[in-house]
Amino acid sequence: MNDIREHDFTVGEVPGVLWSPPSARSGTPLILMGHGGGNHKKSPAMTGRAQLLLAAGFHVAVIDAPGHGDRPRTAHDEQEIAELYRARAAGEPEGPIVVRYNAHLAAQAVPEWQSALDALQKLPEMDPEAPVGYYGINMGTAIGVPFVAAEPRIKAAVFGLHWPDALAEHARQITIPIEFTMQWHDEHIPRESALTLFDAFASKEKTLHANAGKHKELPRFEAASAVRFFTRHLSV
Repeated sequence: MNDIREHDFTVGEVPGVLWSPPSARSGTPLILMGHGGGNHKKSPAMTGRAQLLLAAGFHVAVIDAPGHGDRPRTAHDEQEIAELYRARAAGEPEGPIVVRYNAHLAAQAVPEWQSALDALQKLPEMDPEAPVGYYGINMGTAIGVPFVAAEPRIKAAVFGLHWPDALAEHARQITIPIEFTMQWHDEHIPRESALTLFDAFASKEKTLHANAGKHKELPRFEAASAVRFFTRHLSV
């Protein structure tokens, strides 16, 4: 990322990265991004989305989720991942395992995100009064929905590609603008489940993007749509 300022940081034992555009000024909004399962703070999906957001004038920050990236796996992590691989090899539904494991991770990750946001807003390059958004798909939604429900500093959020089971109650507490993406032919998440989660958000302004294709075929143009969404609601 040419001309982009990269700041690696650690809050407690949680490693993260903050990217800032060269044109950053007072009032520049911050987008917190949650990565997907099996990925990390600097995975291609994160750096690719960050580049688009940085070009639009946002700060972008990502932290490693528990058991991901530079964070060690626990015995519980290893057990759940092994169970997921077993179910996948046997052709069994992955959803119940993913929902259970992601809910476990979210219980730890939500306070970690709150501490990270506290620390980020104290940095000299950051404006603590600037608006904050959240962007997370897949596991980023599993962690992001309870985080946004608990965090009044988040003013707009992009979610998608997750089951409602552990999230619907949190979604009912969220009233900020939401953009939600789903895959119409998702082989893991039935469309009725995706629609149930979208419907649960209490937001007066929420937009559903339903794309043809399977779970891993989310169109890349959805990332550009997320940038437009944040630009519209966070007034860059």
